[in-house]
Amino acid sequence: MYSWFILSILGMCFMVPLHFLSVEHLKFQKKYGADKGNKITGILGLTSGWGFFIFWFGIWISPQSRLVIPFMQNPSIIIPIINFSIPIFHLLISVPFILIGAWFGIVSVRETSLKVAETHRTEKIVTTKIYSLIRHPQYFGGLMAHIGISFLLSSLLSLIFTPLVILLNFLVAWKEEKELIKEFGENYKNYKKKVPMFVPKFKKRK
Repeated sequence: MYSWFILSILGMCFMVPLHFLSVEHLKFQKKYGADKGNKITGILGLTSGWGFFIFWFGIWISPQSRLVIPFMQNPSIIIPIINFSIPIFHLLISVPFILIGAWFGIVSVRETSLKVAETHRTEKIVTTKIYSLIRHPQYFGGLMAHIGISFLLSSLLSLIFTPLVILLNFLVAWKEEKELIKEFGENYKNYKKKVPMFVPKFKKRK
């Protein structure tokens, strides 16, 4: 029953080292030249990025024990085609998380472009709009969506493994920042001092 879930967890973990390689732009440029180095990291970025998401999706939908909140399983919505029920209470919990996650993800991609999101390579440090509130809005949005979708689908193991999902996203963000400091130096260090990593800052400092 849990083989699909375990495969998805292992797949996400395996994508992290690939992501580490995908952001080592200077290393690959030095070894293979700018054009070839960027192509290699671009391919690694696409592979690790989409692979990470696909395995993450697998965690949500894989067969697993259902989350049961006593006395709050009825009423529920039945999806006839797949004969799946969604308790109204779970739906009410999940919608805010999913909407917040989607908003952070969409706004961040619009600010940096889909190409940067896919290849993990940027030409400049973006510090405006959403990036003035949080350094990694896409990952924060993904974590919000993870919690929401887990509740929506009553995916118990998905919720239980949320700390691991947070850790994997943190490792990816940590590696990205390490490479960004190599590329942009003090500019990125100053940006780090002003803007939090994963928790949005909604009040401007005086």
